[in-house]
Amino acid sequence: MAERIRPINVDAPPSTAKNSGDASKPAPNSKPLPPTYVVKLPREQILRYPPPENARKFHALTRGNKHSCCRRCCYFTLCLLTVIISAAIAAGVFYFVFRPEAPKYTIISVAIRGMNLTSVPFISPEFDVSIRTENPNDKIGIYYTKNSYVKVFYNDVKLSDGVLPAFYQPKNNVTVFQTAFRGSNVVLGSAVKTTLINRQNERMVPLVVGLKLPVKFKVGFMKTWEITTKVKCDVIVDALNDKSNIVAKDCDYCVRLW
Repeated sequence: MAERIRPINVDAPPSTAKNSGDASKPAPNSKPLPPTYVVKLPREQILRYPPPENARKFHALTRGNKHSCCRRCCYFTLCLLTVIISAAIAAGVFYFVFRPEAPKYTIISVAIRGMNLTSVPFISPEFDVSIRTENPNDKIGIYYTKNSYVKVFYNDVKLSDGVLPAFYQPKNNVTVFQTAFRGSNVVLGSAVKTTLINRQNERMVPLVVGLKLPVKFKVGFMKTWEITTKVKCDVIVDALNDKSNIVAKDCDYCVRLW
């Protein structure tokens, strides 16, 4: 509960009288000042109980902020749903109009030279690889751009690498191109060399041919951005010479849009 203190005159000038009787007399021609009160309130009452009008303002502002936040969340969700639905409709229209199909790749032949596994400590093999690319689309052309590569591996050991030519493949087209690439000073460990010799004696030498193909699709008069296609072909040949034949092959590929 508040405690009331007696009034004091804080604005009164200090007294210069020599005795208490003169000090109590007001100065001539001076107006009496209103008394000033000092009110003491408990600290708990000041911190915990704001005035009623401030409490009403606080509750009104709090409700307004909550409603504004809800409106922003609803607006963002509505915009996001609109974008998703529009993209789905556009993708559906594109698919039903153009019927896009992924290009197909396979290895036709592999000719090998320079695989001397007996006398030299390192080898420089040469590979002539024929690659067949098929564009099965009726309304989409494919541009094969630069920065492509081909690599040949045996048990994670890179034997050679090279690049592919840049060209345009029209719709419903099959293109076969032959590319030659070479390895330089490839060092084979004794274990790898032994397994290669054993595989060659069995006429079952497994190789991995990896391709990276940056492409752009042509739809009407428009071109897409550059899309990277990666192809991995597991190829088994019967010999490590220029007369080798493919015994088995299997190609998998993935498309990276960005």
